[in-house]
Amino acid sequence: MTKLLLSLHVLAAIVAVGPVTVAASMFPATLRRALGDSGDGDARTTLRTLHRICRVYAGIGIAVPLFGFATASSLGVIGDTWLIASILLTAAAAGVLALLILPAQDRALAGTTSSASPLPAPAPLTPGRLAMLTGIFNLLWATVTVLMVVRPGSTTGV
Repeated sequence: MTKLLLSLHVLAAIVAVGPVTVAASMFPATLRRALGDSGDGDARTTLRTLHRICRVYAGIGIAVPLFGFATASSLGVIGDTWLIASILLTAAAAGVLALLILPAQDRALAGTTSSASPLPAPAPLTPGRLAMLTGIFNLLWATVTVLMVVRPGSTTGV
């Protein structure tokens, strides 16, 4: 059962987190293109698609910690420091995505479709700031991945 849960956890992480990291990383550059050429309908279409990918796969991504908790329970490592750190970093990554990146993408989309102004109203929603937030999100997930592989204090010897 542990192998099945671990397999589902890893597959969920690859299938759910991978598309979000790629789509969120592509969004700022596409936003720059959309803001630079107000007549670029392709860039706006791409922005909508990238945002939809981020939203949908973020929802699917809930399976990652669910399978992770089941796997950790099955392995008896719930209280291990590396797992607690991974849980905190995963929560931070989810918070960055849900509270910062997705709302910023929403506002950026609204700003590119509005005929009054090509930029969203709040200045902090520049493509550079969105790229920084996405980088933080990606770094958090990379750290969680390393912790899952290295597992400090692991008794498996890996």
